[in-house]
Amino acid sequence: MAADFPPDDDTDGLVAKRRPGDNAEPLSVSEISNILKRTVEDRFGFVRLRGELSGVKRAASGHLYAALKDEKAVIDAVMWRGNTQRLPFNPEDGLEVVASGKLTTYPGRSKYQIVVERMELAGEGALLALLEKTRARLAAEGLFDEGRKRRLPFLPRTIGVVTSPTGAVIRDILHRLADRFPSRVVVWPVLVQGQGAADQVAGAVRGFSNLPEGHPDRPDLVIVARGGGSIEDLWSFNEEQVVRAIAECSIPTISAVGHETDTTLADFAADRRAPTPTAAAEIAVPVRAELAATLADFEARTKRAILRPVQLGRERLEARADRLPSAQTLLQPQGQALDDLADALRRGLMDRTGKAREALARHRLSPGTLKGIVREGQNKLDGLRLPPSLLTRPLGEKHSQLDALARLASQLHPDRPLSRGFVRVTTSDGRTLTDRAEAAKEAALTLKFRDGDLTVSTGDAPPPPRPAPPKKRAAPKKGTPPAQDDLFG
Repeated sequence: MAADFPPDDDTDGLVAKRRPGDNAEPLSVSEISNILKRTVEDRFGFVRLRGELSGVKRAASGHLYAALKDEKAVIDAVMWRGNTQRLPFNPEDGLEVVASGKLTTYPGRSKYQIVVERMELAGEGALLALLEKTRARLAAEGLFDEGRKRRLPFLPRTIGVVTSPTGAVIRDILHRLADRFPSRVVVWPVLVQGQGAADQVAGAVRGFSNLPEGHPDRPDLVIVARGGGSIEDLWSFNEEQVVRAIAECSIPTISAVGHETDTTLADFAADRRAPTPTAAAEIAVPVRAELAATLADFEARTKRAILRPVQLGRERLEARADRLPSAQTLLQPQGQALDDLADALRRGLMDRTGKAREALARHRLSPGTLKGIVREGQNKLDGLRLPPSLLTRPLGEKHSQLDALARLASQLHPDRPLSRGFVRVTTSDGRTLTDRAEAAKEAALTLKFRDGDLTVSTGDAPPPPRPAPPKKRAAPKKGTPPAQDDLFG
C-alpha cells in the first residue's frame, strides 16, 4: 500500500521544514496518547476477559492491581477501591477469573490495560480450586487441628445463634430445642448470602466471643447456621474472616451450614459440625424426658444400693437366728437345777421343822422357867448403869434449838409489823392478799390492825357482819368435875 507521507527528497535538512502540500502539524506524544486512549475506549467500551490472575497486589489506597494472562498473552488489569470492596472472594495468584470492564491506555507507560468493574471466578472448577487453596493454607496454620477443638457443654443455659432472623433455619432450631430441652436462645441476625455476609457473620461470632463473663447475653454455646444451597450461596462461610472468627471464638461452636452433603471451611474450624441446623439443635441439648428417666433410674439404683446391704444383713440375721437354739433349750439346764434346789430346800425346811419340833417337845415351858428368864433379864438391866448426862445433854440441845425457832417464828410472824403501824389485808376466809388486782376481785376485805380487825367493802355492797367473838366459858368451880362437851354443838 502506498504511503500517505510525502516522498522523501534528497535535501533532508537538519531542521524540520514544512513540505509542499503538507498542512498537518506534528502531534505531541500526549496528543497521540490521548487519541489512542479515546480510540481504544470507544472501540472497547465493555469487554469480558477470561484469564488467570498473576501478580495480584493491593495498594495502600485500596486499589487492586494484577495481570490477566493465558498461554500466549498478558494484559494488565486494575480495579478501583469502590469495586474491590464488592468482590465476593479474595483474588489470589493462579485463580482463573472472568473480568468485566473496559479497555483503556496508560500513557505514562505506553500500555493498554483493562479497568475491571466486576470480577467472577471462571466456573465452579475455579471456585473449588480457590476453596482447596484456602483450605490448605488455613490447615497449615493449624486452624483445623482436632487437638484445639473443645468439648461442647452438656446442658447450655443460653445458646447463641448466628443466622438470618427471617429464614426457616431459626424456626427449625427453636422448634427442635423446644421439643428436646427448652433453652434460652439469643439470635444475632446476619446476612447469610451475598455482599457483606461474610463480614456480618464474622462480626457476630466475634461479638458473642467478646461478651464478658457473667454478661446476661453471653451464650454457653454458639451455633452458626444456614440452609442449603449451591457452592456460590454458601461461599460466605468459606471466607477467611469467617473461618478465623470461628476458630478464635472463646465459646464452643457448632457449624450447621447447608445440608448433610454440603461442606464449608466453617465446618472444619468449628468445634463440632452438624449436618443440618435441626441436627445442630439436637447436638446442643439433650432430651429432657430422657434425662428425667435417667435420673429416676439412678435414684432407683441408689435406693437399691442402699437397701441391699440391709436386706442382705436381714437375710444373714434370719439365717443365723434359725441356727440358734430355742429359749427353752437354753434354759432347760437352769430349770432343772432350779427344780433340784427347790426340792432340796423343801426337804431342808421339813427337816429343820422336825428338829425344831423335837427340841420344843424336849423343852417344855413352865411358869417357873419364864420367871427365871424375866429375873435374869432384870438383873442384866440393873447391872447397866446409865449416867444422867446421856439424857440431859441431848434434851438441853433440843431445848436451845426450840427456843431459837420460837424467837425466829416470833420475829417472822405476819402480825408483828402491825405494832409499827402496818395493816395486813385478808379475805373473809383469812387468806392474806399482796396484790391490788386480787383485792379488787373481793367484795369485802378484812384489815388487821394491832388492836383488832376492821371489815371494809371494795364496792357498793355493805360489808358482811363481823363474826361475834366466841363466848368465854365460865371456869368450873373447884372440886367440880369439868362438864363434857356437847358432841352435837
